[in-house]
Order: sequence, then structure tokens, then C-alpha cells
Amino acid sequence: MLAAMPPTTPPTGANPHGQAVRERGDACPGALRLHAADDGRLARLRLPGGLLTARQPFALADAAERLGDGRLDLTSRGNVQLRGLSDACAGPLAETLRAAGLLPSERHERARNIVASPLAGEDQRPFADVRLWVRALDALVCGSDTAAGLSGRFLFALDDGRGDVAALGADVTLLAEPAGGTAVLRAGDDRLRVRDADAPRAALAAAEAFLGAAAASGAWRVRELPEGHDLSARLAAALASAGITARPARPERPAREGGPEPQGGPPALGVITPPGQVRAAVSVQPRLGRATAAQWRLLASAGGGLRVTPWRGIVVPGLTHGAAEELLARAAAAGLVTSADSPWYGVGACTGRPGCAKALADVRADAAASLGAHAPGLPVYFSGCARRCGHPQGRYVDKVATAEGTYTTTTGTGTGTGTG
Repeated sequence: MLAAMPPTTPPTGANPHGQAVRERGDACPGALRLHAADDGRLARLRLPGGLLTARQPFALADAAERLGDGRLDLTSRGNVQLRGLSDACAGPLAETLRAAGLLPSERHERARNIVASPLAGEDQRPFADVRLWVRALDALVCGSDTAAGLSGRFLFALDDGRGDVAALGADVTLLAEPAGGTAVLRAGDDRLRVRDADAPRAALAAAEAFLGAAAASGAWRVRELPEGHDLSARLAAALASAGITARPARPERPAREGGPEPQGGPPALGVITPPGQVRAAVSVQPRLGRATAAQWRLLASAGGGLRVTPWRGIVVPGLTHGAAEELLARAAAAGLVTSADSPWYGVGACTGRPGCAKALADVRADAAASLGAHAPGLPVYFSGCARRCGHPQGRYVDKVATAEGTYTTTTGTGTGTGTG
């Protein structure tokens, strides 16, 4: 149950339609299945919706210092990684996570990949509080024997209507509609309208239908299904069996009727005060996605919990405006990125050397040395090899290390969130 995981390799073949052929089982790391890296074991902790209660961030900070290298890596799926773990850390880490309520099901811990709009519940309408969907879907996934078979790379996205996480290329997406009462379910080529009360069950039905459609091909993601797959038929049957009414949602219809979908992005950095609200939130990013335990505790000290975003950021919700301004100043003094004016803003990197055996360069050091050298606009991402682990979604400046000690530089286009 508590197993160390060998280094991963990319798929070794392709089926006739170009999708990946998996010649081995899913080796995605988790909280119980640790990955063997050059800097020690790595644990990836799934945080559905990126949501952490008031006490959970302190448990993670303590685990990072007591068992790992004292830092917490944020992933492009709103999850957290601990690095530098010893071979003997698996048991103590699992005990810590159970005590903190972060390990509700050992069989499902790698299947709990759920991203959600980070500002959900902080705004007035038209945005929905999809935190309720997060909790419901997580419980449904953990209660499904079938869902335990989902790959650690399969992703749910629950969007509150602003279009932020709906743009992340998830396998199953729920998008709340402005009028309230309904949601759009997206899975593969299907775009269906369901009641918002049925939305979490519909998302689970879509995931279970995918597993049936993928059984013969070994696909881990919806986009890997071969041509001629029967996902649509399986989804229709699953929804009918669950008593969920679904009808087509056509993009060409007006937005109020479920037409063109909203296009949002990550929360702005700084103090966020939604219109008409007295409460505020603070939005920050650790440099290159790595936070120290001290920085983590600083943000958690506000007492209302944290939200980890799929853009490697952290939102601290539920503050008075004065408390938010004070926390932002302390975060800046602690070395966190608090403004788009920071030279660190928009600069990212994978682990690179010395932590990753496949990396050809110390990309974090090279990224830090390059600050100020990039034209403003697109994000810049340094990759230690051609796998480009954790690259951004959308257009970005793609810098990939070479064996000659240089970088190739192109404009890349991310087609989905990374494997974190």
C-alpha cells in the first residue's frame, strides 16, 4: 500500500489514430505511492478544489519540515508536492494526512484530481459557489468502486461561471450558468445541460462512462480515446440510469441560454475586493511555484483556510480590507510574488537539476538569472527536458534545455494542464 515509485517514462508507442498506447500501469505519484527522484522521495497530495481548512495548511507545513526539504511545491492542478522525503517517510506522512482529514480514501487518493474556480463564493451572483460541488463530487468519487480505476492524470474542472478553470482542458468539466439552476457538463464531444443539483452526480457518471469507453484502449485521458469510441452512448446511458435529465447545450445559442462560454483567467495578484462585498481576499504566488513552510504558515495565519490555484498561486479568502492589506505587505516582505509588476511574475520552471534525473539543466537557477530579460506579455516557462512537465495552459514562451547547455526558445501552446 505504501510503495515507492520508480522514475516515470513517457508512453512508448501510439495507436493507429495517434493516441498514446500505455505499455505499463499508471505510475503517477500520490500521497501513498511515492516517486523516487534524485533529491529523495516525492509525494503528490491531491487537494480537491485546492481547498484547505484553517488547520490543514499547518499540518502540511509541519510535514514539509519534519519529513521533507521544508518546501511545498504547487502544481498546475492546484495540488501540493512534498520533496526530499526519505524511504521511511511513507508511513508517518500517511498518518499526518489522515489526522488532518486529507486522506479520506486510500483507494481513491490519486483519483481526487478536481480543480475549481479559486474565488468561488467570494463574489455575488452571477457566479456560483462551486465549493458545494467540490465536496459533493469528492465524496462521490471516494464512494465509487469504479472511480478508483481513474488515472492519476484524469481531471475534473468545476467552474463557477467566470470561465477560468473551464479553459484548462479537463476531462470532465462542469460550468455553472449565469441564470442559476443549471450547469453545462462537458466530456469529450458532449456538451449537455443538467440541473445544478445533479451536476456532481453527472460529473461522476461521465468519469465512469469514460472508464468503460477506455477499457480496450488503455487511455488515461478523454483526449486519448481512439476514433470510434462510444463515450457519448455510454454517458447517455449512465445519466439515464442515474435518473439525471440532460439535454444538448449548443454553443451557438445566446450566452444566457448556454451559448458562447465565458473566458476567464487566474485571479489577479494583490488584494481582491469583489464588487458589492465588504470582505476581501489576498492572492499571491510563490516564486517558481515553491513556498517555504514559513511562507505557508504566514498565509495560513489569517485563519480562514487557503485555496491553492491551478496557476500555482494561493488565495486567502474572507478577510477585512485592512487585514488583507496587512497580510499582502507581510507576504511581499516574506518573498512571495504579490503583484504583476514583480520580475518573478509569469516566470515558471519544472524541478530540473538536481532533483530530476531527466533534466539537462538547473532550470530554476537559470530562470532566476533571467529575470528582467523577457519582454512582458506571455508567461515564460523553463523545462529541463522535452517532456515539459507542468507547462502552462495557453500560449507561453517555451524554453527547453538542451544537452549542449543552451535552451531552445519557441512560443508554445499548452493543450491541457500538466500532470500535477
